[in-house]
Amino acid sequence: MDLLNTLVDKGLRRESPTREEALAVLASSDEDLLDVVAAAGKVRRHWFGRRVKLNYLVNLKSGLCPEDCSYCSQRLGSKAEILKYTWLRPGQATAAAAAGVAGGAKRVCLVASGRGPTDRDVDRVSDTIRAIKEQDGAVEVCACLGLLSDGQAERLRAAGADAYNHNLNTSEATYGDITTTHTYADRVDTVNKAHAAGLSACSGLIAGMGESDGDLVDVVFALRDLDPDSVPVNFLIPMEGTPLAKEWHLTPQRCLRILAMTRFVCPDAEVRIAGGREVHLRTMQPLALHLANSIFLGDYLTSEGQAGHADLEMIADAGFEVEGAAEVTLPEHRAGARGGGCGSPTGADGSAAGGCGSHAGGGVCAPAPAARAEEPRTDLVAVRRRGAGTDLAPNA
Repeated sequence: MDLLNTLVDKGLRRESPTREEALAVLASSDEDLLDVVAAAGKVRRHWFGRRVKLNYLVNLKSGLCPEDCSYCSQRLGSKAEILKYTWLRPGQATAAAAAGVAGGAKRVCLVASGRGPTDRDVDRVSDTIRAIKEQDGAVEVCACLGLLSDGQAERLRAAGADAYNHNLNTSEATYGDITTTHTYADRVDTVNKAHAAGLSACSGLIAGMGESDGDLVDVVFALRDLDPDSVPVNFLIPMEGTPLAKEWHLTPQRCLRILAMTRFVCPDAEVRIAGGREVHLRTMQPLALHLANSIFLGDYLTSEGQAGHADLEMIADAGFEVEGAAEVTLPEHRAGARGGGCGSPTGADGSAAGGCGSHAGGGVCAPAPAARAEEPRTDLVAVRRRGAGTDLAPNA
């Protein structure tokens, strides 16, 4: 059995590939790309059909963060000319959330810059969560407020939060090269706090920061072990004024391979194409829907995204459908228990069984050509000037 057949078979059984198999997906050639997408697409359709979940970001507090995350335009010392404002009032946040829901989003993600919330901040966000739920009881609310202290996740859950987002971003081995004001272990601890409080954990990565294939596999396998229900895959948006402004390593083909690898490793988790899809996938975005079952609608925290109506047209034209508010996103075994693992039921990495195997049709064992440099597309990076924190209508 060739590698792709092995990966599909494992994905349908909720069994994780080996590290060697995951690396082989990232190392596959452009000539094999459609075969890789087709194989990962079988796993995606098995667990999620042709549904696409829409999520909408509301930036509750923008800029002036004391942390030094190199990728972030809101970081300490950032010279990026982004919107900067303090906490939105519950009414303002609720109005922003309503715009996303009206555009088709079933989950609203409430995000605030900063190391982590104070107890007063948790009270403020709790008021906003309750206001959103009072307006629309069906909408899912995910909070993303940074590192959590003991008891804060439980308070957010009591206020009506459904999920908590805190990304690992990159491998443990390279985390210190990206951020120095907190640790990789701090991030793992917050994801575990969300789990323990009964919140659906959302945790993902950022690709394109100069990491190796091994780093990408390491962080996705670490996410599998943490067992989040949702795995957002961000592609670095190199914002002027940040330390990583000159990092342009991604091609559309590499983005697709990263999404495919993530799908194979976390076959039954919600894989979300998050920030940077317009910048790096560009016209290949519809193909990525065969790998991921979730996207953000409209704009991001500090940068503009594709127009909301264009997102909806893209989904329809690609033969997919927007997931309705009454539909359950996760497969039954995950939705019922918030568990079951996004990898092997045993959690075993296993041996390199399967490997390249037979070369009979559809294999991805041909070596990839030398990586080509990506031309910077700074024209596709636009600072958000509308929506939350402004007087202009949001993009939804």
